[in-house]
Amino acid sequence: MNKVIKRLEQRQILLKNAIKVAEKDEKKFPEGKLRISRSDHQIRYYKVLDYTNLSEEYIPMDNVNIARNLAQKSYNKQFLKQARKEFDSIDKFIKRFKRKTAESIFTNLSSERQKLVTPYIITDDLYAMKWQSQSFQSNPYMPENKKYDTIRGEKVRSKSESILADMLYNLGIPYHYERPLVMGGVVRYPDFTILNIKNREEIYLEHFGLLDDEEYRKGCLNKLDEYRKNGIFLGKNLIFTYETSDNPLDIKGINGMLKELFID
Repeated sequence: MNKVIKRLEQRQILLKNAIKVAEKDEKKFPEGKLRISRSDHQIRYYKVLDYTNLSEEYIPMDNVNIARNLAQKSYNKQFLKQARKEFDSIDKFIKRFKRKTAESIFTNLSSERQKLVTPYIITDDLYAMKWQSQSFQSNPYMPENKKYDTIRGEKVRSKSESILADMLYNLGIPYHYERPLVMGGVVRYPDFTILNIKNREEIYLEHFGLLDDEEYRKGCLNKLDEYRKNGIFLGKNLIFTYETSDNPLDIKGINGMLKELFID
């Protein structure tokens, strides 16, 4: 439901900005209304000054901007009426929703009672907590190479991976390190499996840390090919980070990317 509220809030921002522009335009329109006449496959424009006395002026085509302004004036009036009405309706709904939701019945229970209850709607926070608590057998290959500590207390294989893990942790993004993934009948171990809480989808993050090495680069390309062949596509459910001797890990850029993808 939080996704719905966020979209409604985004809609409110859109409406607010549009209303502001429309209110500014409202002061510029000329007097009168537009009447359009269609006959003999021709369109004629008239400026109506008084509907009671049918007082109107013909608008020649070389003055079509007058017709355009009058048409915009009529649209402006209808738009403002509907946009304000929609904005107020959204505002009332959001305020009413934030006071109490169906999910809050469970979240407001004591922790002891929550353990006894199966909620009918799983909140994003509860879903993330259950996802994070999943147990799995991590990559058994050369565990002695896992020498670098993370804030969360796990061991990873490189300093850059520890930076990435800590970045995810500090941003509150759930992740698993080297969780097994079966592709084409073969078990692989992506560096990070990330939960996108916004849509509850899993995203894989690979870090390519030795791109100066030609053989390593070939291996990275083969890995990307394998992902693609198994329906995991770069930019959709696969992202990667990289570094070389001339291009160190872009910590600021990656942090911004993660915020954009998983937080904002």
